[in-house]
Amino acid sequence: MKKRCSHLPSMEEIVTYLENSSGRQGKREIARAFNIKGEDRISLKNMLKELTTSGVITKDSRKRLQLKGFLPETCPIEVTGEDSEGKLISRPLNWHGEEDKPQIIIIDQGNIIPKAKIGDFLLARVKQISKQVYEGSVLRRLSNAPDRLIGIFTSKGKGLPGMVSSIDRRFKHNYFVDREDTLNAEDSSIVIAEIFNKNTVRQAKIIKVIGKEKDSNISSLISIYLHNLPLYFSSDVIKEAKQAISPTINNREDLREYSFVTIDGEDARDFDDAVWAEPYSDKDIKSGWHLIIAISDVSWFVRVGSGLDISARERGNSVYFPDRAIHMLPEELSSGLSSLIPDEDRACLVAHIWIDDKGKQRKKKFNRAMIRSSARLNYHEVQDIIDGKIRSDFLDNLINNLYGAYKALDYDKQEREALNIISFEREIELTSNGTVKGVKPRERLESHKIIEEFMIAANVAAAEVLEETGMPVIYRIHEPPSNEKVSALNDYLTSIGIPTRLPLDPSSKDFNKLLKEVKGTSLESNINEMVLRTQSQARYSSENYGHFGLALNRYAHFTSPIRRYADLMVHRSLVSGLKLGEGGLDLSQDYDKEFKAISEQISYTERRADIAERDAEERYIASFLSSRVGEVFSGVISGVNSSGLFIRLKESYAEGFSPISTLPDEYYVYDNNSHSLIGQNSGRRFSLGQEVEVILREAVPITGGILLEIVGAKRFKRRNNFQHNHRFKKGKQHIRNQGNRRARHNH
Repeated sequence: MKKRCSHLPSMEEIVTYLENSSGRQGKREIARAFNIKGEDRISLKNMLKELTTSGVITKDSRKRLQLKGFLPETCPIEVTGEDSEGKLISRPLNWHGEEDKPQIIIIDQGNIIPKAKIGDFLLARVKQISKQVYEGSVLRRLSNAPDRLIGIFTSKGKGLPGMVSSIDRRFKHNYFVDREDTLNAEDSSIVIAEIFNKNTVRQAKIIKVIGKEKDSNISSLISIYLHNLPLYFSSDVIKEAKQAISPTINNREDLREYSFVTIDGEDARDFDDAVWAEPYSDKDIKSGWHLIIAISDVSWFVRVGSGLDISARERGNSVYFPDRAIHMLPEELSSGLSSLIPDEDRACLVAHIWIDDKGKQRKKKFNRAMIRSSARLNYHEVQDIIDGKIRSDFLDNLINNLYGAYKALDYDKQEREALNIISFEREIELTSNGTVKGVKPRERLESHKIIEEFMIAANVAAAEVLEETGMPVIYRIHEPPSNEKVSALNDYLTSIGIPTRLPLDPSSKDFNKLLKEVKGTSLESNINEMVLRTQSQARYSSENYGHFGLALNRYAHFTSPIRRYADLMVHRSLVSGLKLGEGGLDLSQDYDKEFKAISEQISYTERRADIAERDAEERYIASFLSSRVGEVFSGVISGVNSSGLFIRLKESYAEGFSPISTLPDEYYVYDNNSHSLIGQNSGRRFSLGQEVEVILREAVPITGGILLEIVGAKRFKRRNNFQHNHRFKKGKQHIRNQGNRRARHNH
């Protein structure tokens, strides 16, 4: 940097200098940059101390300085995931901002060999493209360990060092802790620890005690801290939420006389949608329905650039665990003024949609309104009304209208051939003290489908209206599967004797044809699983690529602004585009770049939430099964790779791993085309969808790992003892570290 004239800089000038500097700067470099000499160096030292104390800048271990919340031009990163286009997603290893670690999209891997993969540490040159998103170009591979970890603390006795054992599946190491660095942690405490090497010895310093290994809520807490989820709102954001005031009826459509109802799960804590329908006909629609989908008007309360807005954008979405929820908005809004509580006036953005008897949208209109929900119903109550188990003159008429409109929408869904995959979801039941009572498959009632189809209709209408008005849109996209994945599926079909072949650019109709062919057969489950794996991952985008799974040309998320930032942005676009008053976008800004950055950010936070929720779920299930080690269970092979078998237990729907070394009688090799492990001598196969009997050998609540062994397995004595021992140890380590995780797709 060019030397400046000799004067003592202001704090603002120091901050500006650090913003424009590449890498971290020491006091000497700052003094040289401002040509500071003599006694002025003491004043500079005091100014830097004040900036550090106030949290504006931070020091590293070499006492070099950097602004909090910014990445240097080059920095060490950890590869943490992959997006739907195959680009690697990473996080900085050393981050000192108050916000969550930013996302770094790797756009160039340089000349490193082998190519980077999840879990690698790299040195990258980064370029900021939004507040929470950077692009990165890899310079070289690193071997650095992370600067902090989640672990379990063990005391070694009075006067002796303690030990922290990592429970993060990516970094399975032990670290010594000096007595003065234990933070008074007790044995079996789950802790966050800063780690470092001292005289070639791995050491750690405990900076936070999360809880105890046996605590009933520890499964969720581990996931929260492991994935850097924001657990608390700042006092300023909470204060802003408490000061929120509901709008008046002025300039709003008065729909308080309409019999809206909310329909959610029994344990729902916030209600952002209410629905109403009645038969309709006019000169254009001979027989059809008028639907009104009322969605909480969150854009009224959460204004662009406010503290609430910044916090919501950083969180991206709410995250749900069996024992708690981490909301995108403070409870004062999410469960208060923004929640459509029965018998309370609530501000909404409503979608009026008129459909014909075939479910085609013929007219639509969006407006701001005031509603008063008539009832809060759950899915089971609505299903009982549909089935005639509950009789109520008021509810019968209301629900029958909703059901009639749903049947029309469902007809359109079947006609356009939306992808009809049977997916698997688990539901964990907790006791009053937080322990696992049971695990069961999540129900799929017709009452669920009513709300699902109403929400899809509103989401489609929102995307279409925004395109008509020329406003920017955050689309919910689901791209067609790649040629490579379709080709791999065709190879699998050949290997198991199914003659059907998919074109390399299939439609959802082509997939549905295949699924219909195997419906009711022993292959139904694993073909559904393979079709699901073939699909791309749904994400948010400022550009429209359609939604392959729903067979829709355009689609946006409009219906859940309390828990998804994407929906809030769609609301703001509608408010501005339709001139509906306050709370819209600042139209003086260029939103093309902004919407792209937001789409990338919230796609990341959604994936982070999915992984965190699944991690917690697996820990709860492992805890549930930990007292049943040694018992025999029936299961189905749900995944196969070269390391062994993933097996889903029929009783608890838990998924465990059986290492290849424990398979019976002989040496097995992996066949990629058929997704099978095949005995080298006998030809015996273990394949996707096959039913097996297994013994539960290990269930580790702290990692979520479940280790299984096929009943009747006898350890095969291989000629190469080293190879056998290596595979067995690798299998044990795989299940303990990986926690049975396999990639799933979110649509």
